[in-house]
Amino acid sequence: MDKKIVITYGENPLKMVNEVLEKADLKSLIPVGTTIGIKPNLVVSKPSCLGATTSPEMVSALIEYLKSYGFDDIVILESSWIGDSTSRAFKVCGYEDISKKYGVPLFDIKKDTYSVKTVNGISMEISNKVLDVGFLINMPVLKGHCQTYITGALKNLKGCISDREKRRFHTLGLHKPIAYLNKVVKSDFILVDGLCGDLDFEEGGNPVKMNRIFCGTDPVLIDAYIASCMGYKPQDIDYIKIASDIGVGSCDINNADIIVVSKDTTVAQPASSRKVQQLAGYIDQKGACSACYANLIQALARLNDKGMLRQFKNKSIKIGQGYKGKECDGIGIGSCTRGLSRNIKGCPPSTPDILEFLMNDVL
Repeated sequence: MDKKIVITYGENPLKMVNEVLEKADLKSLIPVGTTIGIKPNLVVSKPSCLGATTSPEMVSALIEYLKSYGFDDIVILESSWIGDSTSRAFKVCGYEDISKKYGVPLFDIKKDTYSVKTVNGISMEISNKVLDVGFLINMPVLKGHCQTYITGALKNLKGCISDREKRRFHTLGLHKPIAYLNKVVKSDFILVDGLCGDLDFEEGGNPVKMNRIFCGTDPVLIDAYIASCMGYKPQDIDYIKIASDIGVGSCDINNADIIVVSKDTTVAQPASSRKVQQLAGYIDQKGACSACYANLIQALARLNDKGMLRQFKNKSIKIGQGYKGKECDGIGIGSCTRGLSRNIKGCPPSTPDILEFLMNDVL
């Protein structure tokens, strides 16, 4: 399986989606005349700016790309979580407008019929519509989850099963059935919404603006990268480890080919949620780029999880282009702060690298 991840940064989803899809050469992966299914994450009826759902601008950009190469047999499939209405999510999240504009049908998996598929003794009810799709494009959101720490490509396929099966997945502990589900339903391509994701929860509320989009063909590798972006090791997430063990893909992020198309130049915006504001209180930023700032926020969240954040109460963590060329004492994040006495370079430095730096070189 391809060990390549293509990533770009910015604030223009149409341009960014086209950049990564052209670099990944998606068109060459799709068989002529096949039905293309797009599976976003519309777990709840909330706009994407709250960090829970897939950006409609990204989906629009994907459809425009596909149609520009003659792929017209496209359907958007989804099933919101138990207790929410998929049709309401389609409306609130902007997908009804997408459907009307591009003539792409919306399919509510909750209303489908299902087939029982069994893998290594685990049976599950899978949407027949999903099983009939010839090429599945999985569009998860880079975000946290209250039970599994993260949710990404592998877990996003949970929307391809019946509500009854979703309940049973929880009784089975989520991790193993999620991994085995991906043996039955194959993600042919993954396009990740890392524009704005929630810090901790799948339903949003603590959004972090990350200004990144990335793609690949290995859902396990993609999720290992998502875990890394949030300050976790792939081995910390049981379903990533299980999926790797059963051959769904590889979680060897250290040997992945990470291709960056465009670096981030957008300036970080003030935190919009109380929790992110509290984490931002430890930061002294001057013109920080969104990607670098978001990685630092994620690292501070993991320090908070470990009970170590309070040790930085009287330490000022500096970040941003405003520190370029300045030489002084302090803790600096990113290449712009290379003149500080203690600094981690990178543009941007990764969340795991920031976390290791703060834990081992600063404390």
